Amino acid sequence: MSLARRVHAADPIKEADVAGYWREGYAIVRGFFEPSEIAEISGALDQLYDEGIAHGRCFRHGNLFYNVAREGEGEPFVRMVQWPSYHQPVLDRVRLDSRFAELLEPLIGDNLKQIINQVHWKAPGSLGDFAWHQDSKSRRPAAAFRNLATSYVQTGLAIDPHTPAAGGLRVIPGSHLRGDLRMDCSTHSLGMAMKDSALESVGLSPDEAVDLHLEPGDLALWSPFLVHGSGRNRSGHKRRFYINGYVRAEDCDRGEWAFRNGVAVPFGPSPALIHYEELRERPGPHYPED
Repeated sequence: MSLARRVHAADPIKEADVAGYWREGYAIVRGFFEPSEIAEISGALDQLYDEGIAHGRCFRHGNLFYNVAREGEGEPFVRMVQWPSYHQPVLDRVRLDSRFAELLEPLIGDNLKQIINQVHWKAPGSLGDFAWHQDSKSRRPAAAFRNLATSYVQTGLAIDPHTPAAGGLRVIPGSHLRGDLRMDCSTHSLGMAMKDSALESVGLSPDEAVDLHLEPGDLALWSPFLVHGSGRNRSGHKRRFYINGYVRAEDCDRGEWAFRNGVAVPFGPSPALIHYEELRERPGPHYPED
């Protein structure tokens, strides 16, 4: 697959209402990747999922992390893989595709690091909810991230139909304008249901929520302060979402370089410190619960 930038009669980037990102806290780019590209990405994700199942439980090797869970006595399932691009070449090419550099340059510039690279799966009926939250709560330590509202953009590429029935993303438009709402961070968002009370406790209403409808190849962008969440997949198909988060390099002390002057930067000889605090002390492959 060649993920080089191509010129189309209808250019998805030029047609996107990226200005709406600042106004609403999110934006959607239709047809960001083509069907043939999504098909190859899908194959890479299937390989990744099989690797997680083979481990049978959570597994880490440096920043690469397979989040594998079970419901009761059932079979294991993969909820998420963080930083698969260290060993999956197709996904690595996607995160460094020039379309991302072109899209993000007007928003956060052309010298960008990356602090999120992960794939989420929601199998029909499986536990995969995300409670209402702001991504800003995960930007830790806070001192490593500056000007968060204007320096960071999260992106999510739909691999499958992304609908309310499939447990698609729900957002509260404009909530990013209120900054850090200090929503309850006592538990992780993953695996927790969305509750109206979580919104009401910070002065928001569930009536304000908007469901994002994405077709395979569509890309969503959202602010780290946008309140969002997602429910259980009640459709008859899996829902996969490839998330890449980029940050203006001068405003972040962590992360892997992605673009310098708009040009893709491959991984260096050793992984960068991102979220895994024991990267230097315990970098080798291991099962975290051991």
